[in-house]
Amino acid sequence: MTSELIIDVQPKKISIALLEDKSLVEYQDEQRSASFSVGNIYVAKVKKLMPGLNACFVDVGFERDAFLHYLDLGSQYSSFEKYLKQVQSDRKKLFPFSKASRLPDLKKDGSVQTTLKVGQEVLVQIVKEPISTKGPRLTCELSFAGRYMVLMPFGDKVSVSSKIKKGEERARLKQLIQSITPKNFGVIVRTSAEGKRVAELDAEMKILLKRWENALLQVQKTTARPQIIFEETSRAVALLRDLFNPTYDGIHINDDEVCKQVRDYISMIAPEKVEIVKKYNGTVPIFDNFNVTKQMKSSFGKTVNYKRGAYLIIEHTEALHVVDVNSGNRTRSENGQEQNALEVNLGAADELARQLRLRDMGGIIVVDFIDMNLAEDRQMLYERMCKNMQKDRARHNILPLSKFGLMQITRQRVRPAMDVNVEETCPTCFGRGKIKSSILFTDQLESKIDQLVNKIGIKKFRLHVHPYVAAYINQGLLSLKRKWQMKYGVGVSVVASQKLAFLQYEFYDRKGNFIDMKEEIETK
Repeated sequence: MTSELIIDVQPKKISIALLEDKSLVEYQDEQRSASFSVGNIYVAKVKKLMPGLNACFVDVGFERDAFLHYLDLGSQYSSFEKYLKQVQSDRKKLFPFSKASRLPDLKKDGSVQTTLKVGQEVLVQIVKEPISTKGPRLTCELSFAGRYMVLMPFGDKVSVSSKIKKGEERARLKQLIQSITPKNFGVIVRTSAEGKRVAELDAEMKILLKRWENALLQVQKTTARPQIIFEETSRAVALLRDLFNPTYDGIHINDDEVCKQVRDYISMIAPEKVEIVKKYNGTVPIFDNFNVTKQMKSSFGKTVNYKRGAYLIIEHTEALHVVDVNSGNRTRSENGQEQNALEVNLGAADELARQLRLRDMGGIIVVDFIDMNLAEDRQMLYERMCKNMQKDRARHNILPLSKFGLMQITRQRVRPAMDVNVEETCPTCFGRGKIKSSILFTDQLESKIDQLVNKIGIKKFRLHVHPYVAAYINQGLLSLKRKWQMKYGVGVSVVASQKLAFLQYEFYDRKGNFIDMKEEIETK
């Protein structure tokens, strides 16, 4: 299996698509103005105690207060609390972490009322982004994730990933990490550390220690609360950290700055693979070039088609996700209804496993498969689903089919499910049902070009339009495009963009910057 990462950097957002054997399996979309909040560490203030829930609400600067349960304070909360006061007591010299005293573990049956008070400062880390009406979820057990290990201040042991099966390798890694881990730290060794040399592990250990030290310096210097003291890496680098493996054939990026960030990171963790990071310079939008846009249009939305006429209906609710499997107009199997139901269900299991990763669906997922009478067929479907989900990084649990033919799946919920709206609103009537004459659309485009060239003074630009419109503009020996070039200069180029609706258009200058040419009536 080959994997490719496609990163589309736009002025307002960054979109990342992961392709496995050319098939879209993961998609992330992040506004450039928003920070990637999971993993961020804050010095924040307790705002409200909730004795009934044995929890509290903490102000970390989000619109909604964050939730911190007593059990999420962690066993070493008392040690963190004391060290935080020691750091804040001296603004000039940082109190060495190696000299921090480790206090007795926090009692698991304790009360939030006796441990915290309103207005108290706490060191917290976000473990779940705000979802729907809920604020972020917090923990006081801080951790710094790297490619090969997770570093935990005030941790007391070295743990090795259970996915590393060989006893000799587990013992080697544990002994090696124990020898390079400073006092007052614990480490979780990740699966990707298997077979790595001590130099590579030690280099990453130093990087993670530096992040912790920089976070402490932020605590020491700043007095404003809440205050972010450690911010996770960019979405592109964070995704690479968790996903990168030697099977990657290419990482394609259409932005110089992000390309440099990714290349620097790859050169640090896998110098021999730095050549796979490539800057995309094509005129066609990067997602169109790698067939991502078309796959997104067909993979998101309420109805998802798969093999031979069968389809899934996916509904998202506040409490859970519901999936219905339908055979549609699929040709019946010669072996009867039971075999037909099995084939449809197995295809649905393949597509559903992809959809869970693609949409990042979390929480409870209930799937209504087509009823099957034979126990061996139901067992085969359960095993197929389990096998498909082995590629999923998120923690999950799958239950066999119930007597009602329902399969229940729980999947780790860290951030809201990715929901891409694939329905297109008419760009000229905005849903009112009346549009301008479409034959006048090219006249409208020409007036925009005239304004760009003769009034604004931009001589070279690209016009992005729907592929059908592009085909119309380019048709013929003396095409409309050729006429525009003769009239306004050869700097006029027309690009077919699959993301645009039928009568939508976008202008970009030669550096790829968006030029807003819409009039007030078009933006209402």
